[in-house]
Amino acid sequence: MTSQRSLRRRFWIEGGLAAISAVLAVITLVSREWIEALSGWDPDHGNGSLEWLIVAGFGLLAIALGSAARLEWHRPLPT
Repeated sequence: MTSQRSLRRRFWIEGGLAAISAVLAVITLVSREWIEALSGWDPDHGNGSLEWLIVAGFGLLAIALGSAARLEWHRPLPT
């Protein structure tokens, strides 16, 4: 017997935001100058400290949102 799993919108939002955060963290690791190229603003004057903070922030956000999506996935379905 196959059961159709119906996930709430919250799961998809959390999962999508976790994926976006993870991608942005990887992009920042690969090309740390994307902020300056996109905005023309160089707040750390080229020393890279802001980029490392952004990588850490996006990484933590991805972990937190991924964990929330996982909890939503394992949440019992209403009967």
